[in-house]
Amino acid sequence: MEKDRIRETVARLKKYYSTLVSHLGGMEENPFEILISTVLSQRTKDANTERATEALFSVYRTPEEIAKAPLKRIEKLIYGSGFYKTKAKRVKRISTQLIERFGGKVPADIESLLSLPGVGRKTANCVLVYAYRVPSIPVDTHVHRISNRLGWVKTKAPEKTEEELVKIIPRDLWIEINELFVLHGQNICLPRKPLCFKCPVESLCECPFKNLYSDSEKAS
Repeated sequence: MEKDRIRETVARLKKYYSTLVSHLGGMEENPFEILISTVLSQRTKDANTERATEALFSVYRTPEEIAKAPLKRIEKLIYGSGFYKTKAKRVKRISTQLIERFGGKVPADIESLLSLPGVGRKTANCVLVYAYRVPSIPVDTHVHRISNRLGWVKTKAPEKTEEELVKIIPRDLWIEINELFVLHGQNICLPRKPLCFKCPVESLCECPFKNLYSDSEKAS
């Protein structure tokens, strides 16, 4: 994998999504909200995650408040995220452990984050990137799909995708990858019928099925 092609891809995406990128500007983020939001994002759509996170944090803002909150109330607030009963228990347990083990603070190291209930590598890496700006590559469905379509990796599992990406992507680009690929996955490189004719990195993409839907999408 040529590092120059990776850098060119990132540069083009940054330019294309310059008006939408928020996290790359160094905005201060709430580590606890990022942690809980990423937990709520598991097995659901981005829009559902946003609504559930907003509903929950409009009522409860801190680990202490969520730890004390009635489970049924949490379930009702995050209902739209799907699997709400499981997620409500998880959110409550995470809040409790943050208080008991970390003084109510979200840890800033991968090992401690992974020790929390229901926190996998994607969630932990999201906290590191968006809350603490620690170079990491959170691999969600967008990063997994797009990095495979581009030909950067040939993997079937997100964990393997992360393992391969950290080998080929220059470390100074790690923090940018997730948000850029999420934006690209939401707007152009869609799961079905990607809009290749609009894609700023189409010429750098090695997907054998690119442009398959271009004619029909242009006409619609």
